[in-house]
Amino acid sequence: MAQIKCAIIGSGNIGTDLMIKIMRNAQYVEMVAMVGADPNSDGLARAARFGFETTAESVEGLLQLPSFKDIKIVFDATSAGAHAHHNAVLQQYGIQVIDLTPAAIGPYVVPVVNLNEHLEAPNINMVTCGGQATIPMVNAVAKVAKVHYAEIIASIASKSAGPGTRANIDEFTETTSKAIEEVGGAQKGKAIIIMNPAEPPLIMRDTVYCFAELGADQDAIRTSVQKMVEAVHAYVPGYRLKQEVQFEEYNADSPLNIPELGNLPGLKVSIFLEVEGAAHYLPAYAGNLDIMTSAALAAAERFAEMHLNQTQTVAEGA
Repeated sequence: MAQIKCAIIGSGNIGTDLMIKIMRNAQYVEMVAMVGADPNSDGLARAARFGFETTAESVEGLLQLPSFKDIKIVFDATSAGAHAHHNAVLQQYGIQVIDLTPAAIGPYVVPVVNLNEHLEAPNINMVTCGGQATIPMVNAVAKVAKVHYAEIIASIASKSAGPGTRANIDEFTETTSKAIEEVGGAQKGKAIIIMNPAEPPLIMRDTVYCFAELGADQDAIRTSVQKMVEAVHAYVPGYRLKQEVQFEEYNADSPLNIPELGNLPGLKVSIFLEVEGAAHYLPAYAGNLDIMTSAALAAAERFAEMHLNQTQTVAEGA
C-alpha cells in the first residue's frame, strides 16, 4: 500500500512515543526521519537503530537529509517557542505541519470534533494532552445544551512530563482554555494542570465540569458523552469514563456564581475520565503522552489518506 512519508521534530518523550506509534499503527503514514537538538537524546539513538535518518541540527538539519524531498508531513513535538521558526521554514516547502506544542499558529484540532473542518489548513494545532482528553466531553455536552462555562482539571504523573511540557505550562493553560471555547463550544473555558509526584506514578485523570442551561436533557447528555467516549476510544484504547456522569441542578433561587459570567441558574455536569497509555515508550501511566500522540497520528492518517486519494484521482484522470 502506498504511504506518505513523514518526519518528527523533537526527540523527547512525545516525539519518541509518536515514532513508535507510527511504526506500529500507521496505515497511510511512513516514518523516515527523526530530528532533534541533542545528539545524545534517547529518541535519536532509537530512531537510528530503527534505520531512520536522523539529525541533531534541528529543522535546518532536516532540510539536508536525503529523504527530505519526499517528506509531506512533519510533526513538531518541541516547544511553543521553537515551533514558530520550524513552521516558517517548513511552509516554504508546502509541508503539512502537525503541531504538538501549544503554539497555536494553526487552528485547534481535536480529531473527533473538528478535523474535517481543517483539512485544507497547512498547519494544525493539537491543543494539549488535557485538551485532547477533555474537549470531546465539553463538545458532547454542547451538542445537547448550551454550555455557559466549562472547567477541566488534567492530572498527570510528574514522571511523564518532560522538559518541553514543563516549559509550556502557561501556554498549556491558555491554549486549552481557548480551545475549550473555540472547539468544545463553551461560552467560557478554564484549564488547570496538576503534575502529581506520587510514587508509584498515577495514570492520567481528567475531570470535566460543564455548567449547562437549566432544563437540559440529562439522558441526552449521558448518551452524547458515551458516544464521544467511544469515538475517542477508537484511536486511544486506554480512554474511558471512571464513573457515571453526575448532575446537579441550580435553580433561580440558588444560582451558581461563575467567574466573569455572574450568578446563573443551570445544570452542573461532572465527567470523570481516565487515560491509560499504550506503553509504547513510557509506562502505561503516561496517558497524557498517549492521547496526544494518538490524536496527532489520527490527524496525519486522515491527511495522508486524502492526499493519496487525490493523487489516485489525478492519475486516473490523466
